[in-house]
Amino acid sequence: MQNILLALLLLLLSAPLTQAQNPKMKRIFNGKNLKGWVQPENNTWWTVSGKELHVKSGPNRKGSILWTEQPYRNFVVQCEFKMGEGTVDSGIFMREEKMQVQIGISGSLKRDMTASPYVPGKGYPVEAKGVAELLDLTGWNTLKAQAVGNTYTVWLNGQEVMNYTLEDAKEEGPIGLQLHPGNEMSIAFRNIRVAKL
Repeated sequence: MQNILLALLLLLLSAPLTQAQNPKMKRIFNGKNLKGWVQPENNTWWTVSGKELHVKSGPNRKGSILWTEQPYRNFVVQCEFKMGEGTVDSGIFMREEKMQVQIGISGSLKRDMTASPYVPGKGYPVEAKGVAELLDLTGWNTLKAQAVGNTYTVWLNGQEVMNYTLEDAKEEGPIGLQLHPGNEMSIAFRNIRVAKL
């Protein structure tokens, strides 16, 4: 009897863990338009075609951020991205501009820092591991970034590559996609999904 009760207890305790490891992802980009996103004023950068979200620098090389309308607390965001033309410097903002998961070339370091966290005033406090072997520079890549409290974890093409804890992190806010100013570049995103944890 004691063994049966122990087995039931373990089963109950393992159920939430399974859900947390494989949370149900919901599309936040519908592949048709920018519904659910806050478009920047006079948007000339962000366009949708072929179920893909495209962003391209304008002639003035001005930066732009596309934010979700909805804020998130603890969540996982996943997307596929494909590097375009020029010097790609993009990323995903996690609740605020203070915490970004880099995609592409770092403007300050002049080298690829994909999947590493960028924090203004701190630069890149840690560097994602094994990215050179995982990153496809010409095809589609899958980036998954998780925020739980002030701890961030990133997976690239199914492999965990980064874990970082940020002191004084904002614990609720929107998700943003970045077009870095100063570069001539383009990048495409698709299958952008999120799960609340």
